[in-house]
Amino acid sequence: MNKIWLGFLFYICTVSTICAQQIAVKSNIVYDATATLNVGAEYAINKKISIDLSGNYNGWNMGDKSWKHWLIQPEGRYWLYESFNGHFFGIHAMYLDYDVSRMELPFIDFERRNHYKGTAYGGGVTYGYSLYITPRFNIEFSAGIGYLNFEYDKTVIRTETLEGRFKKSYFGPTKLGISVIYIIK
Repeated sequence: MNKIWLGFLFYICTVSTICAQQIAVKSNIVYDATATLNVGAEYAINKKISIDLSGNYNGWNMGDKSWKHWLIQPEGRYWLYESFNGHFFGIHAMYLDYDVSRMELPFIDFERRNHYKGTAYGGGVTYGYSLYITPRFNIEFSAGIGYLNFEYDKTVIRTETLEGRFKKSYFGPTKLGISVIYIIK
């Protein structure tokens, strides 16, 4: 497996078409608004295709509520004009590890009276637009829809009784972003 990744990295560094703007770092202000630390990096393979990878972490309790999680989300993008400029379509995957209690979350149907601890994985499609601000800065708007498979332990908080291990399928929004982008090169 490591040889495949090394081969892929070698291809990206040596064979792919070089373009003027190749690497960008970003932060999603939608996640920032939820106290979720996040950072992303994007690499332009050629003029029309880029690879994006973002990571997010929230390890905080909010009073008696908990929405702890970490998330990794890779994405391949096809740009209609050129990388880091204009409209794009993407295919993303995601893996999420979470610990949620005393919160109701939209779209997922978690109840406030329970504690949920588990993982989710899946993927979907993305549409986005990168707005040019300066030669080094852009603002990116993106939204995605897809499928996630949740696997979790559910505990009733009042009685501290483990109800069991559950699985749940989800189809709906999987990505939302307004990101500030800094183009390195």
